[in-house]
Amino acid sequence: MATGTLDLADAGTALGAARLAADPADRRRALREASGGRARFRPDEPFALRGCVLTPDEALEDHHVVVVGDRVQEVSKAAPAGMTVIESAGVVLPGLIDLHGHPEYNVFSAWEPPRQFANRYAWRRSAEYDAVVRVPWGRLTGTAADGSRPSLLRELTRYAEARALIGGSTAIQGASGEYPDKHEALVRNVDLRLFGKDRARSIIDLGRTDDLDRARLRQQIDAGEVTAVYVHLAEGVDDLSRREFDDLVTARLLTRATVIIHGTALTQAQWRQVADAGAKLVWSPQSNLRLYAATTDVASALAAGVEVGLGADWL
Repeated sequence: MATGTLDLADAGTALGAARLAADPADRRRALREASGGRARFRPDEPFALRGCVLTPDEALEDHHVVVVGDRVQEVSKAAPAGMTVIESAGVVLPGLIDLHGHPEYNVFSAWEPPRQFANRYAWRRSAEYDAVVRVPWGRLTGTAADGSRPSLLRELTRYAEARALIGGSTAIQGASGEYPDKHEALVRNVDLRLFGKDRARSIIDLGRTDDLDRARLRQQIDAGEVTAVYVHLAEGVDDLSRREFDDLVTARLLTRATVIIHGTALTQAQWRQVADAGAKLVWSPQSNLRLYAATTDVASALAAGVEVGLGADWL
């Protein structure tokens, strides 16, 4: 199961989508009409979900979750007036947000590397990774020269989204630039367009960005146009990994919008810098332990006051 922070608003998305999915043709038509031709899950009108509502403290039988826009407005016993009430005939509960995943790759089992590595550059260049991940994925998503083997990327992402929903996740991070659904899919991708807004960016390799890219991104952050930057950083156990943090600081991209994924190599002093900037951490312990036999010093991050979320990182 994917793990992460809880977002009660996702309950409306998940159950509302499931209800509409009973008739796929009607679902597509309703979404097109509500969005002016582009599918989206946020309804234009408030609605309520009725069922057994699970909160962090108790189970509330026969209650209503009132959803307005992209927010849960309230949980009430009485049916709200003047809005549609969806009879779930079931349990309404928060959805999990998987803050670090790679949905297109989730068709594979988790890779069990035969040895440990010093950093992510090492395993990405390894013959072992090529054999069990990179080459098979290329065959699934590539197109044969004669056109006889079309890309299965859309099928891979749909499978990953269904798998995430079954595991309890209604939102996920990590969609690549090739993701086939740039707007809204079965599971929301938090680094793509959400609720009609495109306010997040994702950086896999900070070293591949140039000065112009970095300056433009900082301008967008300062202007409020970008409110979250998910950046893979310091994933490893060596000095090469650790120096990526210095590069982030030099690029002026350690900000309140920064969400560091991994941070495995960071020191206590660096975690204090992260906290001072208001940046956040996404911790993915299972993949760290598989690849490096070590994981992030999350205790130091928490002690410094860094907000920490969880990401499954693959499955």
